[in-house]
Amino acid sequence: MVPDRLVAAKVGHQLMIVAPFHEGLAYTDAVTIPRMQQRQVRVDTATHQVVDITDEVAALVAETGGDGLVNVFAQHATCGLALMETGSGSEADLVAALERILPRDAPYRHSHGSRGHGADHLLPVLVSPSLTVPVRAGRLQLGTWQRVVLVDLNRDNPQRQVLVSLLPG
Repeated sequence: MVPDRLVAAKVGHQLMIVAPFHEGLAYTDAVTIPRMQQRQVRVDTATHQVVDITDEVAALVAETGGDGLVNVFAQHATCGLALMETGSGSEADLVAALERILPRDAPYRHSHGSRGHGADHLLPVLVSPSLTVPVRAGRLQLGTWQRVVLVDLNRDNPQRQVLVSLLPG
């Protein structure tokens, strides 16, 4: 029998989904939907334009020990997140490539802030402000050399906040 609608009920801190059948007969099994866990991570980009935040993301994921998806979101209009190899010079290569694509001395219409700030507002178009990584048994399912990095070329605001949200599976 297929339910005609789903009913949700909050029980304590858990959301229960109950599927009622036709003619008022209630389905006897309820499904518990685990709550999403979130953590705010502060990142200082004053000395580095590419900052590895993998360990901070992995710490939240490890606390659960379960499976799911983790979403990482930069809460700013001028920075982004990427998966990349670090420690091999790739960070400097990325910054150089972005500076070639978004030169600071170009005549941007967005002109407040320091010279080239218009380029900063275009960065999230090229380097997304969010990314999602699968989680299995409390571990990020990254490739061998993949790291989660915050990319920030904005010289006006080196204090960043990143929201890490884990949706258990």
